[in-house]
Amino acid sequence: DARRAGLDSRPGVPQRPHIMQLLTFTVAGQAYAVESRKVVEVLPLVPARPIPHTPPYVRGIFSYRGGLVPLVDLGERLVGRPPEERLSTRVVVVEIPAPDGVGTARLGLVAENVIAIRAAEDAEAEPPPLDIPGAPFLGRVIRLREGTLQVIDPSRLLPADLAAGLFPSRERVPQP
Repeated sequence: DARRAGLDSRPGVPQRPHIMQLLTFTVAGQAYAVESRKVVEVLPLVPARPIPHTPPYVRGIFSYRGGLVPLVDLGERLVGRPPEERLSTRVVVVEIPAPDGVGTARLGLVAENVIAIRAAEDAEAEPPPLDIPGAPFLGRVIRLREGTLQVIDPSRLLPADLAAGLFPSRERVPQP
């Protein structure tokens, strides 16, 4: 329907689909994207301090603008192997809702070929073709002239218990 496609259903209003701005990248040769409104900054690949007892896709934490930010390796998370480190391998810093529901938190994503912002109409988006319990972060598939890309929801990349540990509630943080 018009509302789902991002169209204004009021009479006399021109019907234009909502345009999404997407930051595109690749993982293991496949195209993915995050909505650019969630992106804070794109950085060169930065070293991370490993965090013991976390899954392999958590590279660690890194210092960013006076705070510590968890770093998720999208290659490890999606296909079980790290991305090739090349000049276009970047850290995409995104803002997600804080796991405790208060405010927002920042998360770093390591991805290959982070090189383009693309516009895509909501009307071109399809719901995910599969519902995979272990991959709730996989979102809509966008059809483009040269193929398809899949939108990733960064707020769903980490299981709830892991997110709660990586982003401790301000109430639980011991005060000196």
